[in-house]
Amino acid sequence: MSDVSKAPKTEPPVVTPIRVVIALCLIAPFVAMLWVGSYAKTDPTFIGIPFFYWYQMLWVLISTALTVSAYKLWQRDQRARTSQGGGAAK
Repeated sequence: MSDVSKAPKTEPPVVTPIRVVIALCLIAPFVAMLWVGSYAKTDPTFIGIPFFYWYQMLWVLISTALTVSAYKLWQRDQRARTSQGGGAAK
């Protein structure tokens, strides 16, 4: 006879689509800022501020939004793993 309680527990996969999105949200600002050739210029200016400066300041806001999004997605992922009974959140 088979005993269902002896069946191995299956844990959710470590790499999931939500975690890939989280990684992309966190990596995008680094890539944007490390690719200096894309913004090392003065034109176009915005209210008298050269492109180099306002582009970097824009990325401060974008980075904040991406980090908050990644955090919210991470919380949702952890709640889902906890409700499934898997993960380290026990």
